[in-house]
Amino acid sequence: METQGRLGDFEQVMLPHLDAAHNLARWLVRDPSLAEDVVQDAYERACKYFAAFRGGSGRAWLLQIVRNVAYSTLKAQRRGMEVSLSRMRAADEDNVDMDVPDPSPGPEAMLAQRQDLAALDDALNALPVAWRECLILREVEALSYKDMARIMDVPIGTVMSRLARARQTLQRGENHQRLVPKNDKPIGPVQERGFTDARQ
Repeated sequence: METQGRLGDFEQVMLPHLDAAHNLARWLVRDPSLAEDVVQDAYERACKYFAAFRGGSGRAWLLQIVRNVAYSTLKAQRRGMEVSLSRMRAADEDNVDMDVPDPSPGPEAMLAQRQDLAALDDALNALPVAWRECLILREVEALSYKDMARIMDVPIGTVMSRLARARQTLQRGENHQRLVPKNDKPIGPVQERGFTDARQ
């Protein structure tokens, strides 16, 4: 009877965070099917150790487990395989249904938007994992710095530093290319915004 109560508590506290767990796993491992495995393993561990959960933010506790499982999976993958240098595209890109009429943007606007999103995806994937993790936890999952620091097991100052560096890198872009759309207008080179590049 007590086991059923604990399972019910687990479901009530942890299941609402399934999407957040999947988002973080997908961004860390960069493979949708592997991300599903990571989330499943994380939920199994969370269920197994739910008795150790002391309250507070269930989301932060679960995302810390997802992070640890993702890093363990990446580490095991690196040991067992050669690293592929080819880029992997998201499976969703090919499954866009073009038969549905859309009165809003035309084909050129849609192509430009897809190119901007692909460039942003490439830029995110080019970031170091720790920086990408910070961006996803803050911008996608909207976690506080305190929760992020707890999940990543680093001081809050490190979280803020990584987040600032990741944002600067995305805004600056590789070779000053347009990478981050802002108000449907890509951010241009640093000089166009009235700033000077410190590397010059």
